[in-house]
Amino acid sequence: MTTTTDLVPYDEALASYDPVMGLEVHVELGTKTKMFCGCSTSLGADPNSQTCPVCLGLPGALPVVNATGVESAIKIGLALNCEIAEWCRFARKNYFYPDMPKNFQTSQYDEPIAFNGYLDVQLEDGETFRVEIERAHMEEDTGKSTHVGGATGRIHGASHSLLDYNRAGIPLIEIVTKPIVGAGERAPEVAKAYVRELREVIRALGVSEARMEMGQMRCDVNLSLRPNGTEKFGTRSETKNVNSLRSVERAARYEIMRHAAVLSSGGTIVQETRHFHEDTGSTTSGRVKEEAEDYRYFPEPDLVPVAPSREWVEKIRAALPETPLARRTRLLAEWGITATDMQAILNAGALDLIVATIDAGADAASARKWWMGELARSANESGKALDELAITPQQVARVAELVTKGDLNDKLARQVIEGVLAGEGTPDEVVDKRGLKVVSDEGALTAAVEEAIAGNPAIADKIRGGKVAAVGALVGAVMKATRGQADAARVKELILDKLGVSEG
Repeated sequence: MTTTTDLVPYDEALASYDPVMGLEVHVELGTKTKMFCGCSTSLGADPNSQTCPVCLGLPGALPVVNATGVESAIKIGLALNCEIAEWCRFARKNYFYPDMPKNFQTSQYDEPIAFNGYLDVQLEDGETFRVEIERAHMEEDTGKSTHVGGATGRIHGASHSLLDYNRAGIPLIEIVTKPIVGAGERAPEVAKAYVRELREVIRALGVSEARMEMGQMRCDVNLSLRPNGTEKFGTRSETKNVNSLRSVERAARYEIMRHAAVLSSGGTIVQETRHFHEDTGSTTSGRVKEEAEDYRYFPEPDLVPVAPSREWVEKIRAALPETPLARRTRLLAEWGITATDMQAILNAGALDLIVATIDAGADAASARKWWMGELARSANESGKALDELAITPQQVARVAELVTKGDLNDKLARQVIEGVLAGEGTPDEVVDKRGLKVVSDEGALTAAVEEAIAGNPAIADKIRGGKVAAVGALVGAVMKATRGQADAARVKELILDKLGVSEG
């Protein structure tokens, strides 16, 4: 067995090897109670305060299946074009680890609730790639271990560990792809696009917020290489619990280069789990990967099988929302934008915010302009996501309305947004407090125009002589005098009118 931390350049790796991926995504459902008991799933409670004999695995405690969890699983399965089982059951996945109080995880093994589906994903250039889905099954989450006293936050080197079982038993759906082949050099991009599209599907269904940074959705990236032109899959590694879209792509890319380095040097890939490191974009070895038989699966004797009626399944299917891909295609046409524009909106996490702003009364162009311009800049400077900014789509729509009505110009509107973000109140309150309304009093504007002309006679003569472009200097003087609170277009009209010059 040979291991190495050397990497082969990406292009060189792809010249010799064909990547094969498998992606396993865990989604934490947004139910009010846990999967097999009535304990709350709300965040922020004191450690071990949301537990009971069932989720602690105490003797004699009997689980009961959460019906909303089953319905959510069916919704996900249908949205992923899966077949829904007419009869399925839970199994015990046996392993010993301190964060699993029962010493087994209640999951599904050979009888998942949803299977044999697919999800079409769009790549950066608009190309569509179909990812085949093997299964989507129900299970429960484990507890949380906190390792104290070490330098890395991991168990190695820690002086002691703390266990919180509030998370134990929270409903999960695990979605497993079939082997993803044929992606070639775009494999890391396909992985990122798949997880992004899956997240959008989950959010559209309303079954989870799917916030990766909060652990509500996490991805295990399985990757192997095979020599170009061969059919047999290579030995895979599994990079666990990757929690951002960018990291999914980086993990796949790193593992391609690492596998190629091992194989090209005559080494052997170890089937193991690996940890991804955000700071370096690298992976390190975790533990040798167990096979299914190591978990000694057997049917869960304390739970009856789940047999969703066809009528119920079809009722759920009929109520499914528009798919994210279909929605984007529709909006792209309605807004008259390019695929590149839409991709930028998606990358910024602005799509739902723009839609909500339009729903609140703004036109599409204005909604896109403010979210992708001023607000994206503010988010970037503060290190926040767009939806974490202290401004609502309704407030952005109000700013857009004030601009349309002529009460604000763009410069003043930016100051209003700045005030709202700073907690100074609603857009109207910021306008009043800062005195930001556009000067619309014709008398005041006329006076400012006459003052600018009188103060710049040479420029006025140029304009009279036919150099109309010079009017910009006088407009600037008026805008300065009115602290930017004049309508620049109206100011230009007044100047040309005073000088007896036609713009044409």
